[in-house]
Amino acid sequence: MKYKSLRLGKGFRVAFDHRRVQAAEMVIAPGGREGGPDNRHRGADQWLYVIDGSGVAFVDGQRRPLKAGSLLLIERGERHEIRNTGRTLLKTLNFYAPPAYDADGDPRAAGKPAS
Repeated sequence: MKYKSLRLGKGFRVAFDHRRVQAAEMVIAPGGREGGPDNRHRGADQWLYVIDGSGVAFVDGQRRPLKAGSLLLIERGERHEIRNTGRTLLKTLNFYAPPAYDADGDPRAAGKPAS
């Protein structure tokens, strides 16, 4: 068993991973963004769940509004950007299958297993 209490402070942090899935928290300040036109995960699907706040997701040219309770699947290879369009922090919980980042939050090469 693995257990962790999330801090949900600004930025991106890997919570922990397992062989086939990884959990991470992402908090974006008002007016901030993560990702961009060239951001994609070549080897992992990303499930993004909005805990609090509001924003917008741009995924392969499509725009989707985000608010507390939103669940978004960004499939491997899809270009994406997440923007905070609200007045409060945009807090999300993300799952990557397979793991997409190392413990420092740096992207893993596609197909590289968790250690």
